[in-house]
Amino acid sequence: MLLGRRAFLGAALRATGAIALGAPAIVRGDATRPGIPSGTASGDVTGDRAVVWSRTDRPARMRVEWATTESFQDPRRVTGAVATEASAFTARLDLTSLPAGQRIFYRVTFEDLADARNVSLPAPGSFLSAPDAPRDLTFAWSADTCGQGWGINRDWGGLKMYETIRRARPDFFLHLGDTIYADGPLSAERPLPDGTVWKNVVTESKAKVAETLDDFRGNHLYNLLDENVRRLNAEVPQGVVWDDHEVLDNWYPAKVLQDPRYHEKRVAVLARRARQAFLEHVPIRISSGAPRIDRQLRYGPLLDVFLLDLRGARAANSANRQRSAGAATALAGARQLAWLERALEASTATWKVIASSQPIGVLVRDGELFDGIANGDGPALGRELEVAGLLAFLRRRHLRNVVWLTADVHYAAAHRYDPERARFKGFDPFWEFVAGPLHGGTGPRLAMDDTFGPEVRFVGVPEGIGYELGPPSGLQFFGTVSIDAASGTMSVRLHDLSGEVLYSTELEPHR
Repeated sequence: MLLGRRAFLGAALRATGAIALGAPAIVRGDATRPGIPSGTASGDVTGDRAVVWSRTDRPARMRVEWATTESFQDPRRVTGAVATEASAFTARLDLTSLPAGQRIFYRVTFEDLADARNVSLPAPGSFLSAPDAPRDLTFAWSADTCGQGWGINRDWGGLKMYETIRRARPDFFLHLGDTIYADGPLSAERPLPDGTVWKNVVTESKAKVAETLDDFRGNHLYNLLDENVRRLNAEVPQGVVWDDHEVLDNWYPAKVLQDPRYHEKRVAVLARRARQAFLEHVPIRISSGAPRIDRQLRYGPLLDVFLLDLRGARAANSANRQRSAGAATALAGARQLAWLERALEASTATWKVIASSQPIGVLVRDGELFDGIANGDGPALGRELEVAGLLAFLRRRHLRNVVWLTADVHYAAAHRYDPERARFKGFDPFWEFVAGPLHGGTGPRLAMDDTFGPEVRFVGVPEGIGYELGPPSGLQFFGTVSIDAASGTMSVRLHDLSGEVLYSTELEPHR
């Protein structure tokens, strides 16, 4: 059964002891043992597989022991991944042949490469494996961590949104970009309008813009200093993509900087370093060949999630008014669009969720240019041509029940797109939901573009605010999605920092 608007999260927030993993692990032991200073994480749960990630403090081999009971009766053991300085001492193992729809408990240890008898203390975690039959599902999404000068304030409780999401007990969490703010140095103190002072934890990597590989790595490690982040990582599997602030604001590969803070001006060079650090520090599946950030997560017969990469192949930001598609209008890019169309058409899941770091109809500017998809009212032009082509494909192939989950703009919103209101007519109506920030400046409302006929059903911020508001205001946002196994109904909710439901709607599937 789908719970009521407020009953769903209220019950979850009271159920804080449902998974008895204890505090998030920072496993050190004595100095002779390998340590596990950043805890554990899991991600990319799909089919009968899941990735387990961790990090140690020296060259060591990762071991994972897993079972379907917390007492670890009849455990299975997997060994193989090696953490070295070249990987910033991170490692991951791709667990396979997992039983469907089970809570999987795991323990990570590291075996010192210099002495195989020297093994770390175990670091625990758990995740829910993907189902193979219809069952009720709930998952969450949001984006944007430690932006606009809002870092970890331990007196305030740290990155509290991560704890709010953990208490909601989603089956998995989608982090839709800006996992770090590599271009956002922190100050130790930030005066607040009420006369008090916000006090940030500041590390060497967070005191300047990130340029070197170690700078980018240090930004990811900064977030892992927070116990709320480590606790969520240990209990909720994730699907993670990147956006701009993993490198710098509004970046594209061909950009060359004029910013005097940067010694390295070539954004393509910065992006290569940032991408390596991103892939090292999130629980993403890295198969043979070039790792892909765009990917599909199959989560049983009710749900497929399609995660997009809207940065790696994009063309330069521009006025975004080109009349025909080409190299200058690339956003996802031809390779990714072809993959997405094939995967959507092949999907047999009831619901198909497209997880995008940027919304479709919101005007996201880069000075006088555009960083986002939309470009101002009118026919489909520029980057909108990619979206128009995809929407037309969905209509031609009669692919229904496609929902977009997005982020980037630092507020929560619900948008209903309809060809009856649109300048471009060749598509079926669909919904887009926006959430974020997890911990950062609250964004002002942005104007909408009429190309695809959006109707704004909800916006979570008042008129007239700017980025001066942040976590203390409570105007931080995440979304949850529940799918009822019996009816197939999808219920989407938008929440604030406390977990309060601000908006809810139910979507009935087309059969």
